[in-house]
Amino acid sequence: MDEKLTNYLIQSLPARENWVVELEQAAAGDKVPIMDPLGMNFVMQLIRLTKPARILEIGTAIGYSALRMLEANPEAEIVTIEKDEQRYAQAKQHITKRNKQNHIHVIQGDATEKLQTLTGSFFDLVLIDAAKGKYQRFFERSIPLLADSGIILSDNVLFKGYVADPEKQHPRYQAIAGKIRTYNDWLVNHPDFTTTFVPIGDGIAISTKK
Repeated sequence: MDEKLTNYLIQSLPARENWVVELEQAAAGDKVPIMDPLGMNFVMQLIRLTKPARILEIGTAIGYSALRMLEANPEAEIVTIEKDEQRYAQAKQHITKRNKQNHIHVIQGDATEKLQTLTGSFFDLVLIDAAKGKYQRFFERSIPLLADSGIILSDNVLFKGYVADPEKQHPRYQAIAGKIRTYNDWLVNHPDFTTTFVPIGDGIAISTKK
């Protein structure tokens, strides 16, 4: 989005509690990617509207988005998967510090493997925000876990504008953007889902069962 429009929308966000600001600062200090403020606020509003009882998150990082999703629906049960051991430990620490361990269960390991251990569980909302090259596999392995009226959200589907502009030059970003572009094409042509891309934050795809 236009930089002035983005800044305006950021300034319009609701006031954040101190613990939220502290987590954002910690993530910035350690260069840990977390959800864009506008994207996070959008997901929280979706949760307020749909009130999902059970949420599955792929990509915990330091626990920021899981805690914020719980903030949007304090009665929810959240299962979140993180591959990196250090980030897993940080997430557990932050969740325990907020005394939310009874609502948020963190699983350490590769999501492509761990998702298969959740057979028999059903989730009202799935948030995919992990390794971009594995998005399709994450999506496919989330389908059997999705409730009939469930929603799958994919973050970073516009990836800093590189997805929409292949001419923008950056060796690493353009490689990632290519993977996301392939995923987006697959997503919009999925026979069992209808997908809408929302150009807010870093781009969020909302997929619902047909």
